Parts: sequence; C-alpha cells; structure tokens
Amino acid sequence: MYNQTLILIQCQDAVGLVANISNTLAQYQLNIITMREYVDEEANKFFVRVVCNGLFPDQTQLTDSLANVLPPSAQIQVNPSNRKKIVVLVTKEHHCLADILVRQHFETWGAEVQAVIGNYDTLRSFTDKFEIPFHYISHEGISKEDFETQLIAQIKQYDFDYIILAKFMRILSPLFVATFENRLVNIHHSFLPAFIGANPYKQAHSRGVKIIGATAHFVTDQLDEGPIIVQDIRHVNHTYTVKDMVTAGKEIEKAVLSRAIRLLSEDRVMLNDYKTIVFE
Repeated sequence: MYNQTLILIQCQDAVGLVANISNTLAQYQLNIITMREYVDEEANKFFVRVVCNGLFPDQTQLTDSLANVLPPSAQIQVNPSNRKKIVVLVTKEHHCLADILVRQHFETWGAEVQAVIGNYDTLRSFTDKFEIPFHYISHEGISKEDFETQLIAQIKQYDFDYIILAKFMRILSPLFVATFENRLVNIHHSFLPAFIGANPYKQAHSRGVKIIGATAHFVTDQLDEGPIIVQDIRHVNHTYTVKDMVTAGKEIEKAVLSRAIRLLSEDRVMLNDYKTIVFE
C-alpha cells in the first residue's frame, strides 16, 4: 500500500546517523519528504522526525533495520497513531474545554476526546451536547489521596495517549504524576512580572502590566515547571480593565493549549529531559 510513513528517533549522537537512516529508508524504497533533526551537543543526543512516501513497510522489520545502524538503546517509533486519544480534566472554567470540543466536533485536528472528568459537575451539560462521557468526582469531604485514587481509577477506564488539564485547578500529587508520567499536559497563565496567589489579574492590572501570556507544558512534581511545549504572549495597555485582561488571558490560554495538543497529535514534540524538542 502506497502511503506516508512517519518515523521518530532519539538516541546518542554519532557520526553518520543521517546517512545511516537515509540509506536504510532507501533500502525500503522510501522517499524522504521531510527530515528534521536536532543535536543536543551538551547531552550528546540526536533527535529526528522523518516523513517518507513509498510502499507501506513492515513496521517491525523497518524498526529492526534502523536499530541495526543506530547506537544502542535508540528509541524508534514507526507510524505512531495519527489520531491521539485524550482525556480532559476540568473544574469550572469552560473556555479551554469549549475550544477542545468544538475543534473535535469539526475534525480540525488529530485528537479525539475519550471523556471529560470534573471535580465539579458544572460542565456536564455542556459536554453532553457533544455526546462525550462526563464523569463527576468530587474532591470535597475526602482526602486528596482518596480523590486521586478515584480519579486514577476513572481515567484508567479509557484508552488514551494524553491527559489534558483544561483549567483543572487541583495540585496533583507526585504519585499521580508518576502514574501518568509524560502524559499529563497543563496550561497556566504567565504575567511579566509574575503574580501568584489570589486575583492575579487584579494584581497585574494594578501594576500596569503590558504583556500577558500562557504556557502549555508537561506536568512534573515541580508545580508549573515541567518541560514547555508552547508559549505565547499578548500585549495589553492602560485601557484594559481587569475584565478585559481576564478575557485576553482566556483567549491566549485556549490558543496555546490547542496549539500544544495539535503538536502532540502530529508527533512533533519529543522530550529531552527537562525541556522539549518541538519540530514545528
């Protein structure tokens, strides 16, 4: 079958890797359409994303052939799923969830929502409009451990690639993060200078902030410090009220999160310890 083949590789760097990969693909009559590579010289690591045209190869054979010409312990993926499955966690804010569900409804990206889970029931009626399962797991009146135990059990009912925290306003425990390592993606606002605690937009407004932004990142044990996938900013000025700034913040949050999901669904993001390689 004539089709496109996507190949993702990360390994220790060495002389001749690009040539070795190209020659191996040529043996399978695969014509390279795009080949994006990056070398982290400090870590001596090589990353590459290759798209080819040709007869659809046997994935196991191609993987083995590539492994034979790459350094030991190379990570190789051939044709990962081109429709990523996601579970979305929410609290009460609707803007990020709404953007995700509308994009799925009109099939504008390669992501498919399996379920929405909320620690409030607020967004159930909206989710139901898209005929997507909604699960309500309250955090009130129980310990954090019990809440996360129920949450983990519900998430594991689904087959998924990533868990998207669409303004899920709960700090996750190290155990929860470890359970879904490298599969949790969060979004948070960014102000210059930074403001934490209650009413960050009010604080920013009172200080005359001129730039607000948002960051989408993988979740780690360090709060809001995981490997960054996408960041963007929007300029504001003295005419913005607190309400205007909140609105602008929500617009950029959903834009950044949707961009991150698109990059992940197209397999353009590779983790490199505490940072990411993003082949845009």
